[in-house]
Amino acid sequence: MTLLMHAIDLEGDAARQSGDPIDSALTAIVLAYGADPAAEVDGTTAHDLAHSYDHGMALRLLDRFSLRRTKLKARFRSIRRW
Repeated sequence: MTLLMHAIDLEGDAARQSGDPIDSALTAIVLAYGADPAAEVDGTTAHDLAHSYDHGMALRLLDRFSLRRTKLKARFRSIRRW
């Protein structure tokens, strides 16, 4: 399990056990520090885990950070061509 997956699992499990709404602070922090949202462990991604917990905020964060990486890669490719 990656650190990002662990953060999502912790948030989802804590919400299930307590009955409180799911918090997404850990997921946001781990992503802000550079966690790879596309990393897989045994064929499972952080997106899969967030989906299993119905963790909507984590899904939105994962999508946003995935788009950010794609845009940055494209930008760096265009800079290297110079």
